[in-house]
Amino acid sequence: MSDAGAEGRVRPEPEGAALRVEIARKVYGAGGPEPVEAVRGLAFSVIAGEITCLIGPSGAGKTTTLRILLGLDPDYEGRVSPHPDEAGIAMAFQEPRLLPWRTVEQNVRLALPRGARGQDLDALFGSLGLSPWRSRYPGALSLGMARRVSLARALAQKPRILILDEPFVSLDDTSAASLRGLVVDAVARTGMGVLMVTHNVAEAIEIADRLLLVSGRPASLLGTIPLEVSRGERDRAWIEAQRAALAVRFPSVIAG
Repeated sequence: MSDAGAEGRVRPEPEGAALRVEIARKVYGAGGPEPVEAVRGLAFSVIAGEITCLIGPSGAGKTTTLRILLGLDPDYEGRVSPHPDEAGIAMAFQEPRLLPWRTVEQNVRLALPRGARGQDLDALFGSLGLSPWRSRYPGALSLGMARRVSLARALAQKPRILILDEPFVSLDDTSAASLRGLVVDAVARTGMGVLMVTHNVAEAIEIADRLLLVSGRPASLLGTIPLEVSRGERDRAWIEAQRAALAVRFPSVIAG
């Protein structure tokens, strides 16, 4: 493991993880003529009250990793603890995946267990700026607003762990900044842990408490990097300085 980091060092995983992921090996087509090893020796934790960003090259195995920790792919060597069925995980996908024939409020409530669909969601809609949009249909929403609805759908489940897959990609700067702020506020308000997959290194440095840098296929952990400067003090110059330093130390992951 490299000794890189925004503070000049890589630290061991913190104690008290809400979720521990240990993937010794994941192979597609094992036993076939052309097996593909997607992940090898990838272990990390998601910590309550923290935002952790997973960064790696395209095709490195990040989607495979998400499928495993969500419990969608049990065919691997290793373990996820607690088991995905018991970990309290909710996910907001890059594509909002809203039902176009349902209103914003209906889309959010349908994600809940039937017995919980009648709960009061006023505070949730208010916190995400969605109150005026509750009776509107997805066709009337911008991509940024649709992603707010996707976030609301995940948060309505009151997760202990929130997974975000490229949540700000293709948004204009204003919309992306607004959505990042909503995620930070939600973590502060609920104490949940967040794992966010992103290719935008500057964005990750702006929002994260820790960065997880993974290699190309087969994905393995190269470094766990804490970001100890408070978010309010992370101006553009500081963010770019950290990104440039990481690019020197992890050139296979971060472009110079």
